[in-house]
Amino acid sequence: MGYANILVALDLSEDAPDRVSLAAGLARRFEAILTGAAAQTVPVPILVRDLCEAADDVEQNATRVRGILQRARDVFEHSAGSELRTLWHAGFADPLTHLVEQASTADLVVVSRQGPDDPDPGPLGVSPGPVLMQAGRPVLIVPPRIVHLKAARIVLAWKDGPEARRAMSAALPFFRAADQVLVATRGEDVRVGNAEDLAVHLARHGVSATAHHLHAAGPDADAIMRFALEQDADLVVMGAYGHSRLREWIFGGVTRDVLDRAPICSLMCH
Repeated sequence: MGYANILVALDLSEDAPDRVSLAAGLARRFEAILTGAAAQTVPVPILVRDLCEAADDVEQNATRVRGILQRARDVFEHSAGSELRTLWHAGFADPLTHLVEQASTADLVVVSRQGPDDPDPGPLGVSPGPVLMQAGRPVLIVPPRIVHLKAARIVLAWKDGPEARRAMSAALPFFRAADQVLVATRGEDVRVGNAEDLAVHLARHGVSATAHHLHAAGPDADAIMRFALEQDADLVVMGAYGHSRLREWIFGGVTRDVLDRAPICSLMCH
């Protein structure tokens, strides 16, 4: 199985065209439909004198939002290019809620990294963390200024659990097309032979995989990304660990570090 429908989040940030170009390249590679999605709520009128004035304000606000959504669609269509099957879904809604709804018919969701130093996505933007927790789909997080994902060499950062197992299964289309998948485990509690077992399992799926145990000092996220860069990999696959507390998403240290500052693309599942 591959990816039949790839969903990409649209906004008006400076890195939106790059994100769409990358997603379009994946859609061509996997012969998938590329779906663009964007949404914004229509502001509610305030300080109006009567119902007629309120209705006029609502229509004016809706017209402004339509214009913003049309600009996002223009970015999508221009950056996706030709000879590609595309769909466009826009709405008057919360951007995250809208994207999660569209993800019900997607196999892969593509969003931008949004760390503290990344470009402001504006009112159409979605944060990758909540998308991971709510979409129920694999999410590809793309750092700024990356327009192509070759994925010839991929690191599978393994910490056994439901999240990592889902990520491994979701990434199989990437794995099968890769030249090499490097299964990386880290920590004293890693079961001896676990990485080797995973490499054998992936080989049953036609994947060229090797096992590696990382002994580097420092935070886990740094060790994973350093290993990926040393191996000339441009994609890391891993589980996303976190939970909800008082309407906010609380992430584990490695997950948060990857979401905020990973220098290469990351495919994650919750």
